[in-house]
Amino acid sequence: MRQWLNLSHISTGFVVVLVGYSSSAIIVFQAAAAAGATAAELSSWLWALGIGMGATSIGLSLYYKKPVVTAWSTPGAALLVTALEGLNMQQAVGVFIFSSGLIALCGLTGWFNLIMRQVPVSLAAAMLGGVLLNFGLDLFLAAQSSFWLVITMLGSYLLLKPVLPRYCIPLVLCVGIASCWLAGELAWQGVALQLAAPLFIMPEFNLTALIGVGIPLFVVTMASQNVPGVAVIRANGYDTPVSPLISTTGLAGVVLAPLGGFSYCLAAITAAICMSEEADPDAAQRYRSSVWAGVFYVVAGVLGATVAALFAAFPQALIMSIAGLALLSTIANSLNTAFSDDRQREAAMLTFLMTASGVSLLGVSSAFWGLLLGLLAYHSSKLRKLYRPAVPGVGSR
Repeated sequence: MRQWLNLSHISTGFVVVLVGYSSSAIIVFQAAAAAGATAAELSSWLWALGIGMGATSIGLSLYYKKPVVTAWSTPGAALLVTALEGLNMQQAVGVFIFSSGLIALCGLTGWFNLIMRQVPVSLAAAMLGGVLLNFGLDLFLAAQSSFWLVITMLGSYLLLKPVLPRYCIPLVLCVGIASCWLAGELAWQGVALQLAAPLFIMPEFNLTALIGVGIPLFVVTMASQNVPGVAVIRANGYDTPVSPLISTTGLAGVVLAPLGGFSYCLAAITAAICMSEEADPDAAQRYRSSVWAGVFYVVAGVLGATVAALFAAFPQALIMSIAGLALLSTIANSLNTAFSDDRQREAAMLTFLMTASGVSLLGVSSAFWGLLLGLLAYHSSKLRKLYRPAVPGVGSR
């Protein structure tokens, strides 16, 4: 039992949920509002999302003994903010079931796994580095508005990392919270205990909505979330089978969609936190951090709006700083892996730069396009070598 009460595992799980909710919960609120959700329906959305992410993170991590973190589809939620205009909640639920069903189909058939097997580790690492780069930069950008908070947290990190590497991040988080409390920057006034409750909504399958919203939601979730999610797993050296992970998130969406679970997928950024050295120096034990993340997700789902308000009480600079510090080693390891092979360096650089640009094309995030560009460069370089004409006088006498 003692091994499950490790402070670094617990704090890493908490940071995962803190970063996840504080960075994108507002987008989920906007998506629910676009479908005309009542206060009770919004509460049900929060319940379903928390329970779904918690159950899948805990179940998959315990089954495979590897860190697996699931999340809601943030790009999908952003799409729904505009795409759900004109649809009622019943039609929206029909869209959610349809999209999640397509995700489950991709996992059950193994199509997605076949595609991802063609991605070299260097390109997966380059995409991961590009996805996480802005989190590292945000650590220093936050100093523009909260100089002393960032300096205090960064100084604490530099002092604690050499002597207490396993407990460095939780201690730095405590330092940051204490600094905000002393400066009167914690907005507790909006926090009140409020339990969420599930509310079943009968789905309505509208063909126009399924094609016009369901398919884009499926594409965005797969390309912008699941592809980077698998890249994170591979870049950190884990051989967790992909197809069962994808199918499980899809099936969870089918089951929980009538309660507000609009889309579940593999996490990328928050998963990287659980796979970092700060979570545990032993890579085989890091799955305990993702289990704790699942526990905190369940708590967040049950408490619903209370947790959303609690995370909103923390200053944005605190969130940016702790996320950046928690991901430092992951960013460094990703870039080292991405550029270690000079034969794949150009393709990895293109992947990294395109991903880091943050450019969204056709509603799909830069991570997908970065990986696609890198694969084109990688295979084109192989073709150039294959068809390169022989140099006269070389190889003959």
